[in-house]
Amino acid sequence: MHSITRFHLALGGLAVALACLAGYTALAADPADPVLIKRGEYIATAGDCVACHTAGSGASLAGGLPLPTPFGMIVSTNITPSKTHGIGNYSLAQFTDALRKGVRADGAYLYPAMPYTSYAQISDDDVAALYAYLMKGVTPVNASPPQTDLSFPFNIRLSMAAWNLLFLDSKPFAPDPSKPADWNRGAYLVRGLTHCSACHTPRNILMAEESSHNLGGGDVGGWHAPNITSDANSGIGAWSEQDLVDYLRSGRAVNKAQAAGSMIEAVDHSFRYLTDGDLRSIAMYIRTVPALHDSADKRPPFEWGSARNELSSIRGVALPTDPNQMSGPQLYDAHCSTCHGSDAQGSHDGALPPLFHNTALGRTNTNNLVMVILEGVHRQPGTPDLLMPAFASELSDQQIVTLCQYLRQHYGNPDAQTSVQEVSDLRAGRTSWFLLIAARIGMMVAAVLLIAIIAFFMLRRRRRRNVVAVDTGTRR
Repeated sequence: MHSITRFHLALGGLAVALACLAGYTALAADPADPVLIKRGEYIATAGDCVACHTAGSGASLAGGLPLPTPFGMIVSTNITPSKTHGIGNYSLAQFTDALRKGVRADGAYLYPAMPYTSYAQISDDDVAALYAYLMKGVTPVNASPPQTDLSFPFNIRLSMAAWNLLFLDSKPFAPDPSKPADWNRGAYLVRGLTHCSACHTPRNILMAEESSHNLGGGDVGGWHAPNITSDANSGIGAWSEQDLVDYLRSGRAVNKAQAAGSMIEAVDHSFRYLTDGDLRSIAMYIRTVPALHDSADKRPPFEWGSARNELSSIRGVALPTDPNQMSGPQLYDAHCSTCHGSDAQGSHDGALPPLFHNTALGRTNTNNLVMVILEGVHRQPGTPDLLMPAFASELSDQQIVTLCQYLRQHYGNPDAQTSVQEVSDLRAGRTSWFLLIAARIGMMVAAVLLIAIIAFFMLRRRRRRNVVAVDTGTRR
């Protein structure tokens, strides 16, 4: 009996050893392998690394892009293989810890503006491939971006240790055996590499994603990342799989929506390069995300409005002396009709979208409508030509409110409201005081929690030493 037990234990130990060896082999793959590097490039593209780690016209992945957060600007780092300014000295294990745990090679903690809470789900093989690409497939850039300099208490990086204890699930993605392979691939991409929840999920006072409202909508630098759950009115439940694939591929779903802000960056830098199979897997999974419904949403946002023409009412009418007194039709005629048409029908080829049956005007949250007027839509070179000019320097806050009201009343959701103060805040990039104060309190709570945890373990360790000392008769 004992010999059989030892035999089974030996087999179990061998199985564990082989499993560990398999995992080690995956992580220890030759980083100079061209096939591995090419795969890593695809993973970096799916993860949209370039969007955050490249500043404007700066060198690719050399960092320096300021990322607005409720508690200040976080500046992205250089992730080229430079040994003096980038990650060239990182081992695979150190790179893995930074990617999945938010801990740099020097032991300092990263802020969750780096979506390591999502990247934690990336598989060992994909981590190894990404490491190979960044180390061998990227040109090193010897340049240091400005350091992130947040005010107290946000500058205490050690407080992120407590935050991680509360909110970081470091387990890699586990497929659901009851679902088809394509669904699992989509879940892996959405939850991990493409980190959709980082923008599309609201955050609590500690700036962690609210898991109970997964993909229910969030705010990103003034823009609103909408609800993308399966609800027909509040989310994308009324979109077809092809609508979603088209949107991710080109930034446009006909008679539904066009991307702008951070989403158009994600399309241009990431989604348009993914395989058709991966895009369809993402669409398949997204369409099954549990629905979150807002009672204010009476119909899908793309079902509002119809072609209408009010411009005849202003023909022969003199413009007011005060530009802030211009009417909606006057503002539309001066700034919108040339591209979107007198009936707001858009261009005949669809390159310039209609304003009715358009989610930008159909949502109760009007941030995106205001932001697209302020900042416009700008695509990357080589992308479909969909250009919306910025009007921040041409239109006052009051004019934007008047124009938005006209657009919503005629072509969108008439129940949505926009105030001059909201436009002013979005123009200035101001975050609400409530959110800032809540984040400050949250970070203080995290710092206090960390201190309490450290004190607990120090006290526990001291008590254990005292017990050992008493047992051995050496206590003094």
